[in-house]
Amino acid sequence: MDEPDFTIGVEEEYLLVDKQTRALAVVPDAMMKECEAALGGQVSPEFLQCQIEVGTGICRTAGEAFDDLAHLRRTIRDCAASFGLTPIAASCHPWADWKKQHHTDKQRYNQLRRDLGGVGRRMLICGMHVHVGLNDDALRADLMGQLSYFLPHLLALSVSSPFWQGEDTGLASYRISIFDNLPRTGLPPLLDSWDAYERSVTALVDLGVIEDASKIWWDLRPSAAFPTLETRICDVPPRLSHTIGLAALVQCLCRMLWRLRVKNQRWRRYDAVLVRENRWRAQRYGTGKGLIDFGRGEIVPFADLFDELLELVAEDAGVLQAVQALDGLRPILTEGTSSDRQRAVYAATEGSNGDKMNAVIDHLIDEFSRDL
Repeated sequence: MDEPDFTIGVEEEYLLVDKQTRALAVVPDAMMKECEAALGGQVSPEFLQCQIEVGTGICRTAGEAFDDLAHLRRTIRDCAASFGLTPIAASCHPWADWKKQHHTDKQRYNQLRRDLGGVGRRMLICGMHVHVGLNDDALRADLMGQLSYFLPHLLALSVSSPFWQGEDTGLASYRISIFDNLPRTGLPPLLDSWDAYERSVTALVDLGVIEDASKIWWDLRPSAAFPTLETRICDVPPRLSHTIGLAALVQCLCRMLWRLRVKNQRWRRYDAVLVRENRWRAQRYGTGKGLIDFGRGEIVPFADLFDELLELVAEDAGVLQAVQALDGLRPILTEGTSSDRQRAVYAATEGSNGDKMNAVIDHLIDEFSRDL
């Protein structure tokens, strides 16, 4: 069996804030034109007017993805600066009110607003998506069912949304709570084949429920636009090195599962009820309380799980030139997730709740450029 390319592509969504007030700001048309002139099709508006999305090209290594995404982040930051604005990479603005935000006036987003009703209005959230190139549909379907087991691990490392409308939610990823209110979200179903996936999509399209597979928003899905498997569970990390580390981990996990397939082996597919429990633990605690190892029948500290993950994909990291990128995730275990770091800034800041929340935003502004 020929080895797939395992190329990667990364998409990030950012929130735009006013440098002085730290409030969310509408992306000016002039700024969007500047970004598009500099980045072409790698930048686009998002659902809400305060959001902007970027996407790398097709990258063979994590190093290529780092360079491309660093260029995208720098360009967005520099274009925004001339308008008194700045981007932050976090899945929720700490204190913004979703009721005061407006969606982008494009046909696609107008239709989405009509379709989703009130739950769509609350979509003041940002995510990070990783595409892994797999040009065989049967392989994409097979790996999707196995890769689902690792989705909680990826979420736990990425969490960046502890605050919502000026309050600590008690969750490490409040974004997941918002997104799960939409239809066709959550863990992907355990499908037996690519044909089973296509039958499900065709049924929904024929009924007029969705136009195409792009309206399926599972945590992990076959991309409707590219021959890729798209991981969508992650919060957007403030630090570029963490984004690239997560992308490299997804890439390596896909190759590890492919290696098993070549040997007529596979990762055990656990019932969604079990994986969903780990998903909740990641959503609630990030890396703080560990995840369940169902094979061992116990809750394991996340640092131990992380070491096991790196050992599991060590061969693949070497082949894919991803060792350095994976090492970039290790500071999360010592410094905390973004949600942990945001809470630490809040706790260390004197003054009112508003002062503390603005200190968190200043922290996120700094982290956006930390690795650039």
